[in-house]
Amino acid sequence: MNRAAPTAIPPAPRARAVRIAVALTAGATLSLSAACSSGGGNHAAGTAGTDIASVARSGVRDGGTLRWATASVPRTLNAFQADADADTATVAGATLPTMFRLDAHGRPHADPDFVTKADVTKTAPRQVVTYRLNPKAKWSDGRAVSAADFTAQWKALNGSNSAFWTSRNAGYDRIASVKQGEDAQSVEVTFSTPYADWRSLFSPLYPKSVTGDPDAFNDKARTALPAAAGPFAVKDVDTKAGTVTLERNASWWGQRAKLDRIVLTAVPQGKRAAALAAGKLDLADIEPGALGAVKGTKGLAVRKAPDAAYAQLALNGSAGPLADERVRHAVARAVDRKAIATAVLKPLGLPAQPLGNHLVLPSQDGYADHSSALGKADVQQAQALLTDAGWKRSAVKGGDQAAAPADGHDSASGALTVVEPARAVTKSGKQLSLRFVLPADSPTLDDVGSRIARMLSAIGIRTEITKVDGASYFQDHIAAGDFDLALYSWPGTAYPATDDTPIYAKPVPAPDGSLSVAQNYTRVGTDQIDQLLDRAGSELDAGTARSLTAQADSRIWAAAGSIPLYQRPAVVALRTTVANAGAFGFQTPRYEDMGFRK
Repeated sequence: MNRAAPTAIPPAPRARAVRIAVALTAGATLSLSAACSSGGGNHAAGTAGTDIASVARSGVRDGGTLRWATASVPRTLNAFQADADADTATVAGATLPTMFRLDAHGRPHADPDFVTKADVTKTAPRQVVTYRLNPKAKWSDGRAVSAADFTAQWKALNGSNSAFWTSRNAGYDRIASVKQGEDAQSVEVTFSTPYADWRSLFSPLYPKSVTGDPDAFNDKARTALPAAAGPFAVKDVDTKAGTVTLERNASWWGQRAKLDRIVLTAVPQGKRAAALAAGKLDLADIEPGALGAVKGTKGLAVRKAPDAAYAQLALNGSAGPLADERVRHAVARAVDRKAIATAVLKPLGLPAQPLGNHLVLPSQDGYADHSSALGKADVQQAQALLTDAGWKRSAVKGGDQAAAPADGHDSASGALTVVEPARAVTKSGKQLSLRFVLPADSPTLDDVGSRIARMLSAIGIRTEITKVDGASYFQDHIAAGDFDLALYSWPGTAYPATDDTPIYAKPVPAPDGSLSVAQNYTRVGTDQIDQLLDRAGSELDAGTARSLTAQADSRIWAAAGSIPLYQRPAVVALRTTVANAGAFGFQTPRYEDMGFRK
C-alpha cells in the first residue's frame, strides 16, 4: 500500500503497492483512452486505450531474452518500502502473486493462477473476505502459498510493529484477523471496520520469509527475494551493469513463460532511441520527441496511447500569495487546459482533451468531468478574482517578456527564466510573482511551463521558471515545499478512496511542530474532502462509493490545489518481432505471454 518515494522518472507497468509521482518528462508504458464531457454526469467506462502488440501464444516462439529499458535499477525489491519505485513494481509483477489483476478499464478480477474465488462472505457483525487459493500455487522453494503468508504480510504492514519499516499501512490497519479457513486452500480475513478496497490487499504477496522477519523485510529484500511465485524469478541484480535479470521460474504452475529471461536495463530516456537503433534494447518507453527517429528505423515499431496517468499543475497553498484560495482560483482560471492538452497530444495523434477528474480516469466506471466546481478558463474572471484578493493591475505597460521564450531573462547558470507581464498586479507595493519549479532537460515541460507562464502573464502575474536537477526534483523541491507552481503527475488507480487519500488529505501538524503532508505536496486540503474519501473507502456498495468519490473530486477542484491538465502520452518503441508488449494502460501485463513472434 506504499504511495511514497516520488521520482522524476516515468513509470513502467507496476504492482499497485507503489503509487509514485512522476515528472512529465516523457511518455510512459501505461495508457488508456481519453474522453471528457464538460460538467457531465457519471458514465460507464469508455473505450480502453491499451495499444499492445498482441499475438496468440501459439504465435510466440519459445525462448529468447527481452531487453527492456527501465529508469534505474530498483532501489529495493520490497514494494512496500518508502523508496520502492516503478521498477520495483515491475519486478514484483513478474515474480510474485497478485490476488487481483486489472483489465483495460481498471476493473479488478481475481487471478485464477492464485485464487479460484475471493468474495465478501460476511458483512455482519464484521466484514469477512474469504480467499480460495489455487491448490497448485507454490513458492519456488516448494512451499505452498498459504494463510501463513497472508498473516505475515498483514502483521508486517498493519502499523502495529514499528520494527517493520513500511511506507503506509492503509487497508492492512483495518484488518482484525487473518486465519486459515476450512482447509489449507482457504484464507479468512476479518476487518475491524468495513473496507471497500479489500481487493487492493495482498497484491503483491510476499513470502512469509520476507514479511515474517523485520531484518528480511527491511534489508535482505532490498536486493534479493528468497522465493518467487510468478512466471519469472529474480536471478541477478547488478547495480554496476545497471541490470536486473529475471529468469523463467521452473516452479511456475501456470502457462509456461515464453521467454527464457527478461533483462531490465537502466537506460536514460535521451539514449533509448539510439540504443534501440543499435540493437541494444527490444522495448522502451521513449520521449515524444524521439518518435520520428524511431519511426525511421527499420525493424522498430511504435505503440502510443493516452497514459493511465495524468499531468497536473500543482499550486503550493501553504504560504505566500497562493495561500489565498482566490489567488489559486485566479491562477487556475487563467490556464487554458484545452490549449495545453492540444499542444501536447495532438501532434501525437492522441485525443486532445483536458482531464476533468482527479480520482477517476476516462476509461473507468464513474468518470465525469467535475471541473465546473472550479470554473472554465476565463481571463476576465481570473482578473476579477485577483482584484477581490487585493491585487491591483498597474496602469503602466512594460515590455511583455511573455511574448516569446527568447525574451525571458536567463540567469548566469541558465536555470532561471523570468516571464514578466505587460501590466503587473501588485499589493501593498509588492508585485505578484510565483516561482515555477521544473525538472531540467525536458522539452515537454519546457513547452507546457512556458505556455502556463504566458497565460499567467495575461492576468498580471510574474513567473520565475526555475529548472532543477531531475534526481533532486521531488525530494528537495516538491516534497520539501520549495515551489509555488510545479508540474508532475500521478498514475491512475482502481482504488481511489485508498490510493488518493494521502494525495488530497488535509495536512496536519506533526508532533515536532512541522506539517505532516503525506503525499499532498500542494499542502491544500479540507475536512470535507477527508470525510468523503473516508466514507467512500468504507462503503461496500459500489454505486454509493462512486457517488462519494465524485463528491470528493468536486471539492478537490474547488480547493484549487491541483489542476489536472491532460492524460500523459504513452509512447512505447519496440522491435517489430516483440509480442504482447506495448502501452498497457491499466491492464496488468501477462509476463508469461511476452516474447518474440515466430
